[in-house]
Amino acid sequence: MTREDAKDGEERNQNRNEKQLASPHDLPELLKKLRAQTPARLLAGRSGAAYRTNTQLDLREAHAAARDAVRAELNLVADLGEDFVRRWNLFEVFSQAASKDEYLLRPVLGRRLNEPSRAELINHCAPEQYLQIAIGDGLSVTAIKTQIPRLLPLLCDGAQASGWSLSSIPVIHHCRVGILNDLGELLQPTVVILLIGERPGLATAESLSAYMAYRPNASDSDANRNLVSNIHARGVSPEHAAQRILNLAALMMKTHESGYRLREEPPTGIAPVRLP
Repeated sequence: MTREDAKDGEERNQNRNEKQLASPHDLPELLKKLRAQTPARLLAGRSGAAYRTNTQLDLREAHAAARDAVRAELNLVADLGEDFVRRWNLFEVFSQAASKDEYLLRPVLGRRLNEPSRAELINHCAPEQYLQIAIGDGLSVTAIKTQIPRLLPLLCDGAQASGWSLSSIPVIHHCRVGILNDLGELLQPTVVILLIGERPGLATAESLSAYMAYRPNASDSDANRNLVSNIHARGVSPEHAAQRILNLAALMMKTHESGYRLREEPPTGIAPVRLP
């Protein structure tokens, strides 16, 4: 067999393999099941050594959405709606990062509130509540716009049904997870829940996380926190996330601890406790 014949045979095999992957309906059952388990672009096929045009365009669109999610500035009324802001007592505060660029380049500034915001927090929020919820833009404003309108009412209604006192909810601009410690030090609630936009990827730019801590203070680290992550349409639904968050909060109140020593129970394993 000549080199040209071998090359022609290789191209025919490649074209045949690509045709097999051209449509989800043509995939073998095993590959369909594999694709259904993950949003990753598995076995998308190729054209020569490159992605197909449709795959390449999809990746570029996802990358643009991720960049937009990170670079956008949260506009509370425009993004969540005036009625929503009023209904759930949302108000704005700021970290020590004065701009988005500073927030991205100096993460430590996103972990502390600036001085005017510390005073604003004390003025708006009642201290020593059972539950203090906060919203942080984090690395995805898109996640805040998409998930908060569904998740926040479920959390507040669940807390009220469990007899837990709540206070006004700060929305923190240029926020990092470590700001939990400031919330704990200033307001001294039993449990703090920070709903924050996750770093977007090429699978989704709409993923939200809920970081939680029992009586957080200035010395706390990630080891003292619990996390419910991947809250989005193809991950953990807001309804399931709310159930997990509320049950974790109940477990923290019951055991008086959070973090690595606390094992999350299944949502049906422990009902939210009622406190006096």
